[in-house]
Amino acid sequence: MSDFDSNPFADPEFNNPFKDPSVTQVTRNPPPALEEYNPFTDGRKAPSGNVEKPPMPSTQPAIMKPTEEPPTYAPHTQETAAAQAELLRRQEELEQKAAELDRREREMKNLSYDPRKNNWPPLPERCPVGPCFYQDLSVDIPVEFQKTVKMLYYLWMFHAVTLLVNIFGCLAWFCVDSYRGVDFGLSILWFLLFTPCSFVCWYRPLYKAFRSDSSFSFFLFFFVFICQFAVHVLQSVGIPQWGNCGWISALTALNKSIPVGVLMMITAAAFTGSSVVSLIMFKKVHGMYRTTGASFEKAQQEFATGVMSNKTVQTAAANAASTAARGAFKGNQV
Repeated sequence: MSDFDSNPFADPEFNNPFKDPSVTQVTRNPPPALEEYNPFTDGRKAPSGNVEKPPMPSTQPAIMKPTEEPPTYAPHTQETAAAQAELLRRQEELEQKAAELDRREREMKNLSYDPRKNNWPPLPERCPVGPCFYQDLSVDIPVEFQKTVKMLYYLWMFHAVTLLVNIFGCLAWFCVDSYRGVDFGLSILWFLLFTPCSFVCWYRPLYKAFRSDSSFSFFLFFFVFICQFAVHVLQSVGIPQWGNCGWISALTALNKSIPVGVLMMITAAAFTGSSVVSLIMFKKVHGMYRTTGASFEKAQQEFATGVMSNKTVQTAAANAASTAARGAFKGNQV
């Protein structure tokens, strides 16, 4: 129906659907906008009264406090003390070696201005014969070998004294037995022969071997010292008519005189002690020789170098070569 059929006197908004009271109520009180909606807020109203404010976060850095204290580290006291003692001992050894090297260096500097003079054997200045060798263990021999060289030097001195006592023993035996003159004469010969020869033939090579680490000197010492050991054994046995107051000679002299026999038995004990100590020192020096790096090949090289650099050998070789050349030249002319 058109608007012309309606009641002109009626309210024009009577039939308007937007004028319904339910619709107008909603439009008058619009719901809150979506922008104002917070899904995390509690829709319930907070109770009235004093509301406690939440604590403010601390601005200091967070530090975690352990609930249990860490176990204290308890080191092994004995092992630590032993290790410290070992370190101290090594430090002392190094300091001693450093001081020894400094002292030797200073002495070498002093000796560079004053050449070494022979000081062995120590003879008085008035003596017409002067010292023949230079010997200073603290300067020439390394610290780790000085004790061994000193012991062998004392062994040589002990053997020399034993040979001197052997002379008196054979003299006493000759006094009680007139047939022992040969022993007395040979005892003097052994003293005059073995005392210097043992010093020159095995002690000086040993001294040079440890001083300059010479393989040739080591081999020379071993060869001569083995012979010296055999001589000590024969002297301790004391075969009659050999000029030694050994055990056999001492027991034989007891039949003639007890005091003379006792004196000869003391000499025989000294010879036996020399033999035992010689064997021990030989093994000790051989063990040191194996740690020095010496060898038979080095000994051969040192011998060849020493022989070729010797002026006497060079002169002899030159003379032999010139003589051979002259002989060959004369032969060709004929």
